[in-house]
Amino acid sequence: MGSTHESQSIEDQTKDESTSRPFSLRQQLLLSLITWAGYLLIRLIGPTLRFQTAVEEGCLSDGISSPLGIYCFWHQCVIPVAYRYRNRKIAVMTSRSFDGEYIARIIERLGFGAVRGSSSRGGTGALLGMKSEIERGAAVAFTIDGPRGPRYVAKPGPVALAKATGFPMSAFYVALSDAWVLKTWDEMMIPKPFSRGLVRISRRIPVPSDANDAQMQEYHAQLQAALERVTRFAEENVGRVGSREFPIWKH
Repeated sequence: MGSTHESQSIEDQTKDESTSRPFSLRQQLLLSLITWAGYLLIRLIGPTLRFQTAVEEGCLSDGISSPLGIYCFWHQCVIPVAYRYRNRKIAVMTSRSFDGEYIARIIERLGFGAVRGSSSRGGTGALLGMKSEIERGAAVAFTIDGPRGPRYVAKPGPVALAKATGFPMSAFYVALSDAWVLKTWDEMMIPKPFSRGLVRISRRIPVPSDANDAQMQEYHAQLQAALERVTRFAEENVGRVGSREFPIWKH
């Protein structure tokens, strides 16, 4: 806060990091192809999807809006998340790897901000970028088990960010009624046309600014538990989307 490094814009950070991790000509061509193919896939399938959102008591969101906070979700559901929360200027931490770069480029075209970095490479700079974004008024999100897993194991970055900013964490998950599941480390889901999705969002998890190491581990455990809880609820109830209890969300 107030330092030149923290006040640097996300656009400047992205340029700096991009120049520090050059891709080969073949990778650049692949990035262009994958980016446009992924973007067109989401734009074509997305309008056919039907969603409903269910929130826990004490949730940050009312199920429609995305108020300031630190949102965490599994890498597996990045595609339905990208469509459901498009054009909201939510800043998402993405890996500086090849895979992370095409995800960043796709979500930028869908109206997200991309903060390059991860818990394994460039993590400190990326957390500063996320801190700058939330202090400027943007909600932020983490694909919490990325960039390479282990699947369904939450990284600790959001806990540190919540302590530093005073904004609470919240876990969410999107289950799909019908999807192609890729044979990747995260078992990424690609929604089939006209499938239904159920978003489940947890109650807020605040982290005090004076939390010690033992307390930080406890809040990390709470985040892990919240992610598992919302995943279980969404998967168990997605088949009921369209019922009186879970009516279709009009978008």
